[in-house]
Parts: sequence; C-alpha cells; structure tokens
Amino acid sequence: MSYIIFKYIITAGLIVLISELAKVSDKIGALTSALPLVTITVLFWLFFENQSTEKIANHSYYTFWYVLPTLPMFLLFPWIIKHWSFWPAILISIGFTVVLFIAVSYTHLRAHE
Repeated sequence: MSYIIFKYIITAGLIVLISELAKVSDKIGALTSALPLVTITVLFWLFFENQSTEKIANHSYYTFWYVLPTLPMFLLFPWIIKHWSFWPAILISIGFTVVLFIAVSYTHLRAHE
C-alpha cells in the first residue's frame, strides 16, 4: 500500500511541478510538459514492478502512436481560444483529438494486433 502512495506522490508531483513552472515561464512550462516525463515514469514503474520486456516495449510503442493524434490540438487550441474563450477552445480541441484517436485506433493500431 505504501508503494502505491509513493507512486501517486511522485506522479502527481511531476504534474504540479510542470504547472508551477508554466506559471513562471510559458516556454519552460511548455518545454517541460512536452518532455515525455509521464511515459518515462510509467516505464520505470513497469520495470520496477518486474513487467516483461515485451510489455514495456509495447507500452512505449503504443504511446508513440497515441501521441500523434494529440499534436494537432496544440495548434487548434491557441487559434480557437484567441477567437472565442477557454471552454469552447478546450471542448472543441478535446473533441477533435478524440476523433483523431479513433481514427488512429481503427487504422494503424488495429492493423498491428
């Protein structure tokens, strides 16, 4: 039980750190959040929990393919928020990303199962 609490603290700490850095500097916050810190943390957790090399490799492989549909959101969101407000921008961006996730899932990822 203490191990899972440790994992929560470390993982949540990364998100809090990144959000605090973003308050100080837009560029440093963006750079830090663009780093694959969460994925690397998960890879460490899987390794320390004695998961197979195949499981760890699969996690990395699928993460790559699931990152791709998120990328257009980072161009769409700033454009929408400048013309409307936060809520329409975030909702449209999330909706668009979900559509892209579905497209990636049914094309590339289904073909490789």
